[in-house]
Amino acid sequence: MSIKPLKGIRVLDLTSVVVGPACSSRLAQYGAEIIKVESPEGDLMRGLGGASPTGQHSGTYLHLNRGKRNICLNLKQAGAREVIDRLVKTADVVIANMRPQALVKLGIDSESILREYPDKIYCLITGYGTDGPYAGEPTYDSVIQAATGMTGLSLARDGVPRYVPMLICDHVVGEIAAGSILSALYYRRETGKGASLEIPMFETMSAFVLQEHLAQQSFDPPVGPGGDQRLLSTHNKPVQTADGWISFTVNTDGQVRAFLGTVGKTDLIGDQRFSTVAGRAENVKEWFEIRGAPLLEKTTVEWLADFRAADIAAKPCHTLETLPKDPHLQAVGLINYEMHPTEGKTAWIRSTVNFNGNYLDAGTPSQPKGWETRRLLEELGFAFEAIEDLVSTGAALAV
Repeated sequence: MSIKPLKGIRVLDLTSVVVGPACSSRLAQYGAEIIKVESPEGDLMRGLGGASPTGQHSGTYLHLNRGKRNICLNLKQAGAREVIDRLVKTADVVIANMRPQALVKLGIDSESILREYPDKIYCLITGYGTDGPYAGEPTYDSVIQAATGMTGLSLARDGVPRYVPMLICDHVVGEIAAGSILSALYYRRETGKGASLEIPMFETMSAFVLQEHLAQQSFDPPVGPGGDQRLLSTHNKPVQTADGWISFTVNTDGQVRAFLGTVGKTDLIGDQRFSTVAGRAENVKEWFEIRGAPLLEKTTVEWLADFRAADIAAKPCHTLETLPKDPHLQAVGLINYEMHPTEGKTAWIRSTVNFNGNYLDAGTPSQPKGWETRRLLEELGFAFEAIEDLVSTGAALAV
């Protein structure tokens, strides 16, 4: 049975690329009706995510835009304004990640909409908020990674700043935005009032970094340098085996004893530097040298068996080629295949949220640009002649 906890909630999605679509994608999985408004130029991620059979649906676009109804409008055209007005009127939630100045110019900013419809929930996802010196500046995930010190963590550990090779900031902030919208929906149910939400990427990801790495500088006066020295150790990385790489973590005293026994370092089990959490924290450099030493005596499979027997958290280091073949992911059916209306056979990734014993509905395939333009215009009450006029003037694009 399909479970849709947000059934009946309509979301007007004015977002593109990754952070906004990640937010609305999660709401779609919860059962909200998502109306994705796309420009005639198209969402940049249609092409940025890599090649596709038609050039219109990159893999990234496919996965982030499932379960959404697509209407294509040229918001610079006067005729499109009435369409947006009707969409806003019928929506419960409006999500935008355009620059605030552009939203004001188009009249679809939070203040304008809530002035007319005080019961709406408006969520603005920004790069740097709207009240600081960086407000209104353009940004992308990689820039946020640098600005928040994420690349600086690699610099401290490896001597070279590096990006996380995925759009981690976009995904994290998108999920937080979805959560904030859920809280606002609950607030509206209790008070009858709408809400204006703003989720800045810079502050949000900076908070994540600082929650872990402000560390000993969290006190006044500081009791030591900033940075979690375990995570910043040059030895905090996967460990090489005879035929590959393995990842494991041991944190409790019992896990450490089991690890030392498993790798043949029984002489260190009674060493006071490593036998307690406090001891390992004080001697973190030496401990991570021991923990991060190569394990070349056995293969990855052999070490995994040994660690499993010792109840140590360990797994192989998958690659992009091996991850889809992981036996657990295959057993639980994370990746599936279907026929897309224009792209042929495509993979789709099911929801990972299990609700009352069932995974949430992943929704229908992502739609080509303007796929439901005519249908949505009809639902909004536009007559046939008016629809044809919107299409012929370029205010709307329909497939």
